[in-house]
Amino acid sequence: MGDHETAPEDEFDSKSRSEPETQPDPSAIRSLAVSPDDVVNAYIYTQENPGEAVLRVTPPFHGRMRARLHVYRVDDTHMTGALHIRPAELIADDVVDAYPRLEDTVETSVDETDTERLRERHADSHEQWRESAMTAIVETITLETPAGPQQVSIKRLG
Repeated sequence: MGDHETAPEDEFDSKSRSEPETQPDPSAIRSLAVSPDDVVNAYIYTQENPGEAVLRVTPPFHGRMRARLHVYRVDDTHMTGALHIRPAELIADDVVDAYPRLEDTVETSVDETDTERLRERHADSHEQWRESAMTAIVETITLETPAGPQQVSIKRLG
């Protein structure tokens, strides 16, 4: 090359310039480790608060992964490649269905003196449900992957 010549563009790595990034593939996951506390707290949070709590698994994906409690208002999975697993998927259906709702506790006519009693009854119902849910973590879930649905084992921590 002479003094005025420049290197042709094709000498640069064209892949780094124009190829879109590939999304992480969760099909490598065989088991997820979860804390029952994280699962139950995520479920309760989502029922009682705005926003959503999930169990989040972040890439790179391997055979054994840890799912952690994550609260968000905007879903960023399309940008991060993370998986968001709804806590209801990790708790047995009958226990999810038995979640105590305030409407179930409130009687048709409540006077001021009953308010404290109802609040206590609702808190007791929540505590009983929490204890039940801690032991009702499912053994497997199905993840949707680019390769299709995949069964994944759930391993309880603690």
